[in-house]
Amino acid sequence: MKLKNPFSIRLHKALIVFFLNAVKKSFNNPGQAVQFFKTVRYFYQSARRRAVYEKEGIQVPPIIIYSITQKCNLKCRGCYAQALHPNPDGEMSRQEVERFVQEASELGVSFFVVAGGEPFIREELLDITRAHPEIIFLVFTNGILINDQMIQRLKRQRNVVPLISIEGYREETDERRGEGVYQSILDLSTKLRENRIFFGTSVTLTRKTFSLLTSSDFVREHVDVGSQFFLYLEYTAIQEGTEDWIVTLEQRSQLMSLMKRYQARWPALFMAVPGGEAEVGGCLAAGRGFVHINANGNLEPCPFAPFSDSNIREMSLKKALQSDLLFNIRQYPEELMPMEGGCVLWKKREWVKSLMKTPQV
Repeated sequence: MKLKNPFSIRLHKALIVFFLNAVKKSFNNPGQAVQFFKTVRYFYQSARRRAVYEKEGIQVPPIIIYSITQKCNLKCRGCYAQALHPNPDGEMSRQEVERFVQEASELGVSFFVVAGGEPFIREELLDITRAHPEIIFLVFTNGILINDQMIQRLKRQRNVVPLISIEGYREETDERRGEGVYQSILDLSTKLRENRIFFGTSVTLTRKTFSLLTSSDFVREHVDVGSQFFLYLEYTAIQEGTEDWIVTLEQRSQLMSLMKRYQARWPALFMAVPGGEAEVGGCLAAGRGFVHINANGNLEPCPFAPFSDSNIREMSLKKALQSDLLFNIRQYPEELMPMEGGCVLWKKREWVKSLMKTPQV
């Protein structure tokens, strides 16, 4: 059985292309290339499962963003996680997480984006990922907790891709994250490269830092220390007074052009969010491409739309995905087309909130 929804088909094809490119970029790391090739095979199998549920009227996304914890070992200025979910208590237990990930796999989810807080505070994380080699786990991390023992475990889990967050060079990174963090990231990157572990670099673009973070010099420095995946996240103005940090339309257009040029030039993958969503028909939230599960188990349209009418601690993931809120958002595709700067649903959060009161039709 094949996917029927045109949006699902476009997204499926885009993800297949992404992982095939990942195979090509891993040519000097045969073990990793094999893992990504298996991922493509798993992805086709998962798509068939999702197609079955799609026929039943259940939209199972290929991607789940899971904020496994709100706790963190750093106190970065302007932290999204603390601003949107300031309460660190009530996180799901290990057993609840294991059940949730297992069910996600059975439903056809094939890609987890693990966020926080700092995900590696949850010491059981690599035990959970080890049990699911069919799923790629992209883990946003500040890198501080990745020690030599963990590196040895990552060598045996090619389905786990650490994505190390950085603000720029030493001055920008240490100013926001703390003194010495930049050097720690460089030291860790060198160790990961020496151990042939596929990892990436995550940066948040603002209008002011755009030129620095998209420069060839910045990319070259991180390619040289081993980074093979660059994820550019456009700043979303969740704090009043930072609206002028949002990238301009001209910068966004330039960014998408740079992504294609750098993809051809460097031995690394390049992706921009949400800029790249336009190519697959708009915002991927609300189950169109992904959903967000917060540390307390609430299922939300996306990390920047912290509204929920279902919790996976109280019901199955399958049931939660039949959320009225997600359904209602998907009925307005015209509202999900990219806007200037950051997350569409954050800008329209009052509209999203209003849909929680409207039953499915």
